[in-house]
Amino acid sequence: MKIATFNINGIKARINALPEWLKAAEPDVVLLQEIKSIDAAFPRELFEDMGYAVETHGQKSFNGVAILSKLPLEDVARGLPGDAEDEQARWIEATVMGDVPIRVCGLYLPNGNPAPGPKYDYKLAWMTRLKARAAELLATEEPALMAGDYNIIPQDEDAARPEVWQQDALALPASRQAYREILNLGFTEAFRARTQGPGHYSFWDYQAGAWQKNDGIRIDHFLMTPECADLLRACQIDAAVRGGDKPSDHVPVWVDLAA
Repeated sequence: MKIATFNINGIKARINALPEWLKAAEPDVVLLQEIKSIDAAFPRELFEDMGYAVETHGQKSFNGVAILSKLPLEDVARGLPGDAEDEQARWIEATVMGDVPIRVCGLYLPNGNPAPGPKYDYKLAWMTRLKARAAELLATEEPALMAGDYNIIPQDEDAARPEVWQQDALALPASRQAYREILNLGFTEAFRARTQGPGHYSFWDYQAGAWQKNDGIRIDHFLMTPECADLLRACQIDAAVRGGDKPSDHVPVWVDLAA
């Protein structure tokens, strides 16, 4: 089973690029972030015609997450538990009914800038809720993963120029600590389980020729329960997608599971 995460930075802007990548990469499941569309306006028929079931948790102009799946989806849930007043569309989860059922959680973690400030407070509070949901997933002792745009640079090696991110919410010590606390519950970070060392990025800013200079950061991650990690066969970043026509500033990251 090939499962991908992709922050598309607007479905309208990626209305051609996303289907082209889907045809080339042929993922079974895709977790999308920043669809920037209400549910009713999402072009679901386009993807249904490609064989995907479509589940969205949208929001006008901002945020928004979705799942595309060639396999049946069950028990779809929207919104990260823990704050009934949180209206930002940043979390969607469902069980993919393959040979081995996999609980997939798609997330768009808050950016948090400027920090300090209310946006950073929201980021850390969201991560506290994420940790609670992560613990629940572990307790099921079933294959599950949480994937998406974490807006976290885990280590300095995950940035081409780590020094410019030191005061950014993506790399502040409290951000990294909150991420490690989730990871240390017992999750495996799929990419680092297969690939070590610097020079691997999933985001390049549109400004200052970042893509041409390979001035990137790695902020799109798969965190897997032990039962899911046992199924991991590969994890790769489709970096070349960033050089395509009208690209997102993120690129797809995918895992291949023996499921």
